[in-house]
Amino acid sequence: MISTVIFDLDGTLLNTLEDLADSVNYALRQSHLPERTLEEVRNFVGNGVAKLMERAIPEGKDHPLYEETLQTFRQYYAVHCKDKTKPYEGIMDMLDVLCKDGYHLAIVSNKFDAAVKELSALYFGDRILASIGESEKVRKKPAPDTVYQALEELSVCAEQAVYVGDSDVDIQTAANVPMPCISVTWGFRSRERLLEAGADVSRMIRRPEELPPLLHSLSAEL
Repeated sequence: MISTVIFDLDGTLLNTLEDLADSVNYALRQSHLPERTLEEVRNFVGNGVAKLMERAIPEGKDHPLYEETLQTFRQYYAVHCKDKTKPYEGIMDMLDVLCKDGYHLAIVSNKFDAAVKELSALYFGDRILASIGESEKVRKKPAPDTVYQALEELSVCAEQAVYVGDSDVDIQTAANVPMPCISVTWGFRSRERLLEAGADVSRMIRRPEELPPLLHSLSAEL
């Protein structure tokens, strides 16, 4: 019986892309580096902010201004992470249905921990019982550490949980736990890219309202 749903944040619950792109380009401008398009940033996200900036900066970590530019990004994003960010259409109604049905809900993200907790509290309130982001204490996804931490905070085992995300990193994370992964197609990765990454076509959803009935079906299967 599935009792717990663990969500990715960026591209799954929240559309954070414009704020991320604005922050990337602000940091690049401060270092007099070429800016990136929205689509480029879409393809750069998923592995934490250090990797995001490594991909955005010419020469990556080898660039002499890498660390300085990364810190500029962190400082700017901490202030501007809510400027344009909002839940995807249908997310709030879906979360309310899951809460009403008695599911325990958590977020695990490769965004830095303070931002994850702030955004979760602001947009989702007490619907989300555990919110965990990047920190020095745990390895980032696709390592399973953040998922294990969420399960521990919720006092549930992996056999009772499913993972919901929008990227190849999320598919790998779920496999590393292991637990079932439901892939969403409204986020930062296309359906085709998710399938290439190993997504189960029977566990892919196009709209948030498709999640509750799929969870019921999975509970009957497991």
